[in-house]
Amino acid sequence: MTADSATPFRPLTDALDREAALRVLRQATDGADDGELFFERRKSEALVFDDGRLRNATYDASEGFGLRAVRGEVTGYAHSTEISESALLRAAETTRLAVGDGGGTWADAPQATNLRLYGDDDPIAGLPFPVKVDTLREIDAFLRDLDRRVVQVTASLSAGLQEVEILRPDGISVRDVRPMTRMNVSVIVEENGRRESGTAGGGGRVGLDGLIERGSWEEKAREALRIALVNLGAEPAPAGIMEVALGPGWPGILLHEAVGHGLEGDFNRKKSSAFAGLMGQQVAAKGVTVLDDGTIPDRRGSITVDDEGTPSARNVLIEDGVLVGYMQDRQNARLMGVPATGNGRRQSYAHAPMPRMTNTYMLGGHATPGDIVADIKDGIWAVGFGGGQVDITNGKFVFSCTEAYRVKNGKVGAPVKGATLIGDGATALTKIRALGNDMALDPGLGNCGKNGQWVPVGVGQPTLLIDGLTVGGAAV
Repeated sequence: MTADSATPFRPLTDALDREAALRVLRQATDGADDGELFFERRKSEALVFDDGRLRNATYDASEGFGLRAVRGEVTGYAHSTEISESALLRAAETTRLAVGDGGGTWADAPQATNLRLYGDDDPIAGLPFPVKVDTLREIDAFLRDLDRRVVQVTASLSAGLQEVEILRPDGISVRDVRPMTRMNVSVIVEENGRRESGTAGGGGRVGLDGLIERGSWEEKAREALRIALVNLGAEPAPAGIMEVALGPGWPGILLHEAVGHGLEGDFNRKKSSAFAGLMGQQVAAKGVTVLDDGTIPDRRGSITVDDEGTPSARNVLIEDGVLVGYMQDRQNARLMGVPATGNGRRQSYAHAPMPRMTNTYMLGGHATPGDIVADIKDGIWAVGFGGGQVDITNGKFVFSCTEAYRVKNGKVGAPVKGATLIGDGATALTKIRALGNDMALDPGLGNCGKNGQWVPVGVGQPTLLIDGLTVGGAAV
């Protein structure tokens, strides 16, 4: 799993050899600024145990290539499920239409790396199928025995392996093998005619062995049940502008959506981001430092190299409140006159790469979580998050809370149901009043959508306190 010039090119099929692929690639990118052949083989398995039985078991496999030629702001892209010289020649004709005639200024190749951030074992083959089913059945039985109020359990287990090979016209080739696993547990409880739900899960670029250990799945099952039972006693959420404390870990999804997308290079080059033109300026409260880091071993959002062959990196985006960097793929970096940052990602061979996040998080501060909550005069403490929406052009967001509590005069009150957080990322960053010493990454849950493409990501943050967010709920 190296990314250096000595890496042998190993095509995904015997129908194509290195010299044939290189010859067509050079033909397609003649006169371009950049380009590559991206080969991919992918397989995945998913099991869903629902309401006492195995409801779904799926297995998918695919392979194909994407051929790209880039000149200035224009990209020519073609892809196929047939990996052969004839399919490559047809794709080259399409990409040539975008490049046109004339000479481009060829970009330097990505820097080489021998870093290994995760293993390359196939997690699907790591465990027999009956063991996977039995584990999910055991989770179902465990939760039903644990509390008589449990009326439905859904447990799922998924695993996949993605193999990618990137061949450049200069002859350099890069290969990466990317495992992925995840377990999710959802539970519905009922009491006095009221039903509530809770969900917990996690995973990463690891094998299934750790996820199916009893200690691991029991922790997820108990957490899902705890959230559901908390919501059984929840009161209608208040509405209005108030102080909001966000919990550590997964609530960083708000940072990811409301701020992270706005720091991707393409939006800033096109000046459609709320952060466009603010490089070097104070965009957040003092003490706020935000990073995107694809180099954390075994994390869901980590990548040894991105989908253009650039090694992933630990990129500082905001430092002590000052905007210092954007996330870049090769095309946008070149057009903006800055280095690529290892953030060129694509969903599959059928998609062209673009600037995308990996693991995006905010560093912690010095306050204790207890002191932060105690400092709230009138607000809520949001511990868990569900879905949300954001407008990248202005950073405006709406997020729903899956677990939140009313806080008055520093005292934590009853849980609240139906709370939504409304605001805009750029303003929220400036209103951060306190940062906790408990920075945590999420357990491995995130998928990020952009322009119809989905990629796995990670998020994280400490407990933090924001002044003046709008809370939508039921008026009290």
